[in-house]
Amino acid sequence: MIRSMTGYGNAEKITKKYHIKVEVKSLNGKFLELNLRCPKILGEKEALLRKYLTPKLIRGSVLCLLSVDRVDEVAEGAKLNTKLAKHYYGQIKSLSDDLGTDDKDILRSILMMPDVMATDDATLEDSDWKDVLETVDDAFSKFDTFRLQEGEALGTMLLNHNRIILEQLEPIETHEIARKALVKERLSAGLEDFRKDNKVDQNRFEQELIYYLEKLDIAEEKNRLKAHCELFDKEVRKGTNGKKLGFISQEMGREINTLGSKAGYAPMQELVIVMKEELEKIKEQTLNVL
Repeated sequence: MIRSMTGYGNAEKITKKYHIKVEVKSLNGKFLELNLRCPKILGEKEALLRKYLTPKLIRGSVLCLLSVDRVDEVAEGAKLNTKLAKHYYGQIKSLSDDLGTDDKDILRSILMMPDVMATDDATLEDSDWKDVLETVDDAFSKFDTFRLQEGEALGTMLLNHNRIILEQLEPIETHEIARKALVKERLSAGLEDFRKDNKVDQNRFEQELIYYLEKLDIAEEKNRLKAHCELFDKEVRKGTNGKKLGFISQEMGREINTLGSKAGYAPMQELVIVMKEELEKIKEQTLNVL
């Protein structure tokens, strides 16, 4: 079954050293646009992680959030940046004196300032990196399940719209008999009026008439449209990608437009309008297919 480009998945893992969280969100997009947000500790691994994720995503606008927090900050050597804390203290104390405000909680405020409490961001060990990748895989497994579920609903809608287009071909066949009779009547009436006042080369006239009738014939368009619709149905069920489905829908549109321009018969034009409405829905939904 097809996959939707819209997806969501998250996972987390707690080891002896780290609390690892991974969250993945995606929306539709023509190409892959990966927004990867990693903590400082994964800085050296970001390029590897991006390379690891790209084949899994294929395309779409994707946001991937990772956090790797130490379980025991004190045990890992959390440190007070004394120099920075004194700098903040001087700035805040001066502002407090100028404003005449109470400065009894100044120490608490300083400890909450950026980079006052720092940890030793050592490079991840191989075992820790393995834990990160396992968490990523877990999140992407849920993410892919979400895309498959969305794709199943999407596929059902696409098949229904395609079925409605196919269903219009049968009444078009019914109207074709009345359409041909109307065309014949119009041609006969026009010819009689023309012959009254003009001399006609019969051979030339017959050639032009055959050419005109061939231009009005819609048998090829109906056959090609049916073939395109059947191929579209097959490819949706097979789980093909959205780009190919888009190409097939373009071919369907060409045949529907030609049917509409050739028909020249109101009941058939109404059926063509129904086809166009369903095709627009197909094109819109196909943009969400991975």
